[in-house]
Amino acid sequence: MTSHAKTGAERAREYRQRKKLDEEKRLDALLAKTIKLQLFHSTSETLDRLLIETGIDEPQDLITRLIHGAKFLSEEQKQAIFS
Repeated sequence: MTSHAKTGAERAREYRQRKKLDEEKRLDALLAKTIKLQLFHSTSETLDRLLIETGIDEPQDLITRLIHGAKFLSEEQKQAIFS
């Protein structure tokens, strides 16, 4: 059996495979849950407006920030929003 030197393409493919595995392991360690979210048209339009207004590119980033920002609301504000 003869071994040959790997081509640049083979090395690149192996690197991408290793990187993908590393990313999967990283996400497995970080992610607590995945949420599938269905939005009505008006909610989707509001989300789009908020993305534009804030300059945030990814909906999940905006939603994450909103969740974390909710902890700064007063009890009265929470009651008004969530009731």
